[in-house]
Amino acid sequence: MCGIIGYTGNNPAIPAIVEGLRRLEYRGYDSAGVAFEKTQGLQVIRAEGKLGALDQKIAGLDTASSFCGIGHTRWATHGLPVERNAHPHMDGEGRFALVHNGIIENYAELKAELIAEGHVFLSETDTEVLVHVIAKGVSLSGDIRKGISWALSQVDGAYAFALLSRDHPKKIWASRKASPLLMGVGSEENFLASDIPAFLPYTREVVFLDNGDLVEMDASSWQVFDSITLKPKAKEVRHISWDVQAAQKDGYKHFMLKEIFEQPKVIRDCLAGRIQKGRVVLTELDALDIPGRLTIVACGTSYHAGLWAKYLLESWARIPVQVEIASEFRYRDSVFLPDDLILTISQSGETADTLAAVRIAHEAGVPILGLCNVVGSSIARESDQVVYTQAGPEISVASTKAMCSQMVLLLLMTLSWGARKGTLPEEVKERCLEELAEMPTTLERDLPVIRGKARSLCQEYSDAKSFFFLGRGQNFPLALEGALKLKEISYIHAEGYASGEMKHGPIALIDPQFPTFAMALGDELLQKVASNLQEVQARGGRIIALVNPGAAPAVDESWVLPDVWGPLKSFLVLPAVQLFAYEMAVYLGKDVDQPRNLAKSVTVE
Repeated sequence: MCGIIGYTGNNPAIPAIVEGLRRLEYRGYDSAGVAFEKTQGLQVIRAEGKLGALDQKIAGLDTASSFCGIGHTRWATHGLPVERNAHPHMDGEGRFALVHNGIIENYAELKAELIAEGHVFLSETDTEVLVHVIAKGVSLSGDIRKGISWALSQVDGAYAFALLSRDHPKKIWASRKASPLLMGVGSEENFLASDIPAFLPYTREVVFLDNGDLVEMDASSWQVFDSITLKPKAKEVRHISWDVQAAQKDGYKHFMLKEIFEQPKVIRDCLAGRIQKGRVVLTELDALDIPGRLTIVACGTSYHAGLWAKYLLESWARIPVQVEIASEFRYRDSVFLPDDLILTISQSGETADTLAAVRIAHEAGVPILGLCNVVGSSIARESDQVVYTQAGPEISVASTKAMCSQMVLLLLMTLSWGARKGTLPEEVKERCLEELAEMPTTLERDLPVIRGKARSLCQEYSDAKSFFFLGRGQNFPLALEGALKLKEISYIHAEGYASGEMKHGPIALIDPQFPTFAMALGDELLQKVASNLQEVQARGGRIIALVNPGAAPAVDESWVLPDVWGPLKSFLVLPAVQLFAYEMAVYLGKDVDQPRNLAKSVTVE
């Protein structure tokens, strides 16, 4: 949530900052602002709404001689999404300007203390409190580095911030705790940002910051210190291989559509180097014992991927699996067993609740395996071992290709553990790997057809106010994901259910205005699903069913998908439900890539 960009260099700062903010729009926001140096002091410009409103306020200002600045896109947590609450915020004397992501949990107590000391506040935000605390710390210590360190010892919660000082031209200070922040190292210019795309047009050299890092940078140099001891810390500069083009739409109308159609490439990239001579090679697993019990912890779409994998892991690897919603796991008094393994799944690697689960497991001495997409992310760094999904940047807020990549890696993990345990029949492994290698070709051929069917169906069903999504077995998590996607981007209420649960209450909702979207593929559970659908039809409910050729129950709309082997059917069901939601949202005129109230990385509770 929210986006931070900072620039110091020998070029005008504001164009680079505004461009960086535009590249961070995918994170979700409701206001924006910039702070930059001028001849005497600092200037802050803020605007409610999208970046166009900020552009209008900046237009006509003399910013060409400002070579250092910070910018922010805000997603409201404290206070209404109005201009006075937008970032950057300043202290009462105009000495400092600050942008901040995260939540300062004890801001109310700090604010009361500061008001008692004579501080005046202009917003309802915790961020304004933070900049006042920093200003107080600098006044007490007489040194900006010591002042920031003192201030951070006073605050509780999560933060990533960038700070300008009126008295220290062309310098930026920054720190992070449980909220993403990284540096871009250029030639006579340096950057700070919440995510790599913000500065990717200028440099691919990146420094990933850890919790407790304090950065001091100018155009030609940077240093990282421990925010408590202020001792210098050595940091590695890493090269990012993907470029700006990877984060562009490539002619597609929306990032979401582009990313759905990238799934064939995603599967190929996930498999590259991981299948050798007919066996799965995941060296990341070699350092871990085969778990006696696996607990998968995730949120949202990643949680659905974990549920999907549970069926395979228990059937083929014979590993007991429990799948936990991270926000529930972190507040439970969990019981751990000696041979437990925690598997955390997160596209961004910065999901706050999932990170909290990682830390709980660490404290309990339980090994952690991370599955994420972002190199150098917090989950990647804090896990004992990490498997990267290699899906490339996912820009649309609604996650699509990330789930595809997670499913591929979870499948490969299952095959690896099943082979090591001797529970996976050789012929099953061979068939799975052979069919999986063909899946990209199948998807490239059939995705345009699947999209065409989705487009025709959405026009007929666009009047629906609610939807059921039904599935059994591995199709149950895909029913949950289909319902989630429809809710996220079309704003149509939808509920995913295990088909057999429908008659335990939800069937009361069925009527001709309440359609059902069913996964009724040609597998061993088809007859059970068909029986459930008869119950829907008997109550006048309309049905869309994903089916395979020659195995389709009689329904209102049969959506025929190519028949592929076993659990690999899921790799066709997934883009079908994604495209149904996408085309529905487009038909209804919704903001597909940036749906209301949502953000790409959920870095606060």
